[in-house]
Amino acid sequence: MGVAETWLAEERLALLEGWARDGLTKEQIAGRMGIAIRTFYKWQKKYPQIAQSLRRGKELVDYQVEAALLDKALGGDLKAQMYWLNNRRADKWQEHPRERGEEDVEPVQVIVDV
Repeated sequence: MGVAETWLAEERLALLEGWARDGLTKEQIAGRMGIAIRTFYKWQKKYPQIAQSLRRGKELVDYQVEAALLDKALGGDLKAQMYWLNNRRADKWQEHPRERGEEDVEPVQVIVDV
């Protein structure tokens, strides 16, 4: 069995899921696996079980954070409410960024003396 295949064992996939849930970056996970980041990306494409384990780990913690944010927003936390609305109801609540190229510069008035 090759090195990649050892990571397809159930206990190893659970380890990958746990690392993703803990918030480790892809580079950190690759390092813990003992492989280069390029190899990590190749394995994710070649072995869907690896990609699925990482996705499950990230999704779980994302749901937990989302639930905590919602609890704070519903509890009256103004920052949580603003964040939620800016992201979930952007069509109505998002602050509109400046147009590209606009800067905080006073307008220049040009007077042409003829």
